[in-house]
Amino acid sequence: MSSPASDVQSISRIRAIPMILQVVTRITGMRFAAVARVTETTWTCCAAYDLIDFGLKPGDELKLETTICNEIREHHQPVVFGHASDHPTFSSHPTPKMYGFESYISIPIMLSNGEFFGTLCALDPHAADLDAPEIVESMELFAQLIALNLDTEERLISSRTALIAAHERAKLREHFIAVLGHDLRNPLASISIAAEVLESDLNDPRDLRKVGLIRGSCKRMLGLISDVLDFARGALGGGIDLSMDEADDLADELRQVAYEVDTAHPGHAVNMSMELTELVVCDRRRIGQLFSNLLINAITHGNPDTPVDVSIRSDKHHFELSVANSGPAIPKDIAKKLFEPFSRGERESSSKKSLGLGLYIAAEIAKAHDGKITVSSNQSEGTRFVFTMPNKASKKR
Repeated sequence: MSSPASDVQSISRIRAIPMILQVVTRITGMRFAAVARVTETTWTCCAAYDLIDFGLKPGDELKLETTICNEIREHHQPVVFGHASDHPTFSSHPTPKMYGFESYISIPIMLSNGEFFGTLCALDPHAADLDAPEIVESMELFAQLIALNLDTEERLISSRTALIAAHERAKLREHFIAVLGHDLRNPLASISIAAEVLESDLNDPRDLRKVGLIRGSCKRMLGLISDVLDFARGALGGGIDLSMDEADDLADELRQVAYEVDTAHPGHAVNMSMELTELVVCDRRRIGQLFSNLLINAITHGNPDTPVDVSIRSDKHHFELSVANSGPAIPKDIAKKLFEPFSRGERESSSKKSLGLGLYIAAEIAKAHDGKITVSSNQSEGTRFVFTMPNKASKKR
């Protein structure tokens, strides 16, 4: 909730307010007009046009319970009377007598979200003829104009705040990526190189196994850093970076990925069918990464006794990559969150535990290529992930 001081400043920034208050006094015949901010606890004068030395200026407060505006805050209806002493309700009301006015009009100012801001009001010690409907109609239009200006300022403030927040997120993202990409990657690369050099000087099988563990851990950590870097680029803004070109060696890239995954997961057969009848415009390295993530996911969560089926094809209009495994169907509550970061890892057994970024990164790579990944899963046919994207190669020629 905004403070009374900020509300006074918001009203002061509406250039039309002084003119509105002057016009209010002219059309009503009353000599004091004001815009008041009314909350559950306070009544604050935000602007005033005073020809009777009523004594209120911006920032001044009245006791809320002594004002008619407090009642308007509750029922959101205008209050109008020209002769308080003759009025059936306000002749006995304490407020006109307390503040010494005979005529009074107050219109609620309602914001676009339905929130009650306050009132546009006018009063005078003398009686006034307020029976003409044009008076209330004009006051209501002025109240709507004030509300419109307040709504516009709120949107501007929200946009400015969002812009500042986006700028801060961008700075954080760049710093985060710099730490991962340089401060962590470089020392790991040095350790890996040192282990490789050390391995060439060793003969004892036990020592070689230890060095192999070091190199394997370095490779895994570098892979995790790459995943988190891609997550940072996708989730914190900026998106997955691409280097698009006609990938005439895409088939070699995908075969190499399949070979590497197969080598890392012995005992899991992969049946691969590839028909790239047309060149594909893509980032070859990123498509390989997408394929690797889908293939590892299929091997990890599929039945080890049945092969993973891979189908890759292209034509003049589309590129499609399909990875399917057998095994239990993915529960619907999990399927809805498959492509969310960190979601899969929470549900995996300790032997399959990962960061849960593989499918998220694959989906981000697909999105960057103007494509998408869909998934179907049932008990009889297993689970199939299909990546499709438009092929723009024909448009380049």
